[in-house]
Amino acid sequence: MCPSSIIKNLKQYFIGSYKRLKQTNILSNFINLSSIQLSNALLLMLIYPIITHIIGIEAFGFVMLANTFSGLASIAINYGTNQSGIRDVAINIKNPYELRNVFYVTFWMRVLIFILFILTVIGMQWLNIKYYTFIVLAIPIVIAEVLNPLFFFTGTEKLKLYNIANLISKAAIIVLVIVVIKGPEDAKWVNLIMGTSSSLTYIALLGYAMYQHKLTFLIPKKQEMLKIGKENFYLTINSVSVQLQQSLMVFALAKWGSPAWLGAYSLCDKIIWSSRIMIISVSNAIYPKAAQFYQEGPKLWEAYMKRMKGLMAMIFSFGSLLLFIMPGFFIHLISGEHNDMAISFLRIMAFVPAVAAFNSLNVVDLLLKNNTRSIFNISIILFIIACVACFFLMNIANYHWLGLYTLIVECSALAMYEYVIKKSVNYDAHKLA
Repeated sequence: MCPSSIIKNLKQYFIGSYKRLKQTNILSNFINLSSIQLSNALLLMLIYPIITHIIGIEAFGFVMLANTFSGLASIAINYGTNQSGIRDVAINIKNPYELRNVFYVTFWMRVLIFILFILTVIGMQWLNIKYYTFIVLAIPIVIAEVLNPLFFFTGTEKLKLYNIANLISKAAIIVLVIVVIKGPEDAKWVNLIMGTSSSLTYIALLGYAMYQHKLTFLIPKKQEMLKIGKENFYLTINSVSVQLQQSLMVFALAKWGSPAWLGAYSLCDKIIWSSRIMIISVSNAIYPKAAQFYQEGPKLWEAYMKRMKGLMAMIFSFGSLLLFIMPGFFIHLISGEHNDMAISFLRIMAFVPAVAAFNSLNVVDLLLKNNTRSIFNISIILFIIACVACFFLMNIANYHWLGLYTLIVECSALAMYEYVIKKSVNYDAHKLA
């Protein structure tokens, strides 16, 4: 075959692939959702140098500690609805009654758990936690998660409005932080600003969704609440466990480490968090169509999953390589200063995005198969591994190795998910034989 024919065939292949992606809305979803997540990452890259210079490394550590605690609470309050909600909305998009039911069951479940969270925070005041004020003022971040309609806009595959509103919200946060935060004594207001801006934005988006889809007020039936409570239990435990796995070292450093260690580790953790956000954006963009593909036939989904997994692994492995080669550049970009400790952390943590990319669609696969029990079992084992790794690394008394914590947990997760999926495939093949 002549070179011109090869080039022509390649051109037709890529054009055809692009058209197929465009028809499924996966490309559109990915671009919109990636923009949402990129705006979050960009916000952090813009805001952290400002915060660090104004309030110093110790106060920065406490801001991130409260932010991490709120993130953990948000995961519990979400109760797996970001995953199950996308699926249920996508499946019932043409059924107005069921769509309305999914919408209100999701939010009532979040409200009920939020009430429990508030009672917990009130009870924490007697524990004499030195960063308690930071936690209280970070409550709006949790409120924002209660109101977050991302699952609905993703399930209906209409992310453009959400994207625009999110960008406006993030821009407002940047402006408010620059105007309001003047010194270390103002550090406690950072999370309040972030949470309040997001909450107001989500209220507006909720109003639009309710008006556009005629989602009149509804109090769900008790059995429907119990159903989602049961179905999402394992999924929620998994999500909380994953968040704890990622944040356990932050809490450990706050308790037994130094403010310098906490601040340096928090910077690296947020860089890795940004890559996770991008990986999640790909998974969420795929999820609505993946649910439909799986209903049409599991083989169709499995073939698509293999192709996408390879593509994601290639892209994020390149990102990991950049982090490994140029950790100093990224640390300076985020913090505005040179920090040898943070560079040491990031050089080891650099491989986490590549491993996470290999594993991201494994989680989607188990969700589509409703294999939440395996997800639950993996999360419990991972939490135990995280505790052991955290204890071991903290007792080494050498900060250079603390970056291994995240890598150990991520590699363990990949190994277990791959094992469960391959075991499931082999079992199905054996039954067919």
